[in-house]
Amino acid sequence: MQEQVLQVLGVDDYIYRIYYTQELYPASLYVGYYESQRQGDTIHSPMNCLPGAGWNPAENDRIVVPIEGRSPIEINRIVIQKGTDRRLVLYWYQSHGRVIASEYWGKIYTVLDALRTNRTDAALVRVILPIMGMDSEATRTSEALGVGFVQQLFPLLTEFLPN
Repeated sequence: MQEQVLQVLGVDDYIYRIYYTQELYPASLYVGYYESQRQGDTIHSPMNCLPGAGWNPAENDRIVVPIEGRSPIEINRIVIQKGTDRRLVLYWYQSHGRVIASEYWGKIYTVLDALRTNRTDAALVRVILPIMGMDSEATRTSEALGVGFVQQLFPLLTEFLPN
């Protein structure tokens, strides 16, 4: 089912996994790679599909994540809610060695890369963690775990996503 949906969306390759801490705190990882983007067949923001699945954005901003051995990366940070269920979503676009938080800048870079290098490949990286509670401390805990996950994940992504 998931594979059929992703093929319809134009994803050329993807990974979807759930990772757990020793305390069994889950973090879901989705990386969708688009080898070529054309009109109607491009990466779209999770903010387009999450509301369609009943998730409402409660908070929406960006955070800067320090990465060992390179410049920090700026990524999107969204708290989504469906009833009393809350989740933290961290996501960004990655292409040609760049990390891009803005969907608009991602599209601008796609056009520039197409003109300069005849390439439009890019990936969407998304991490989702539950927020175990309704208070700000629960949100901070999820964010700290999510940032730690991104910091461990990022060096691996640069090995597998084309520069």
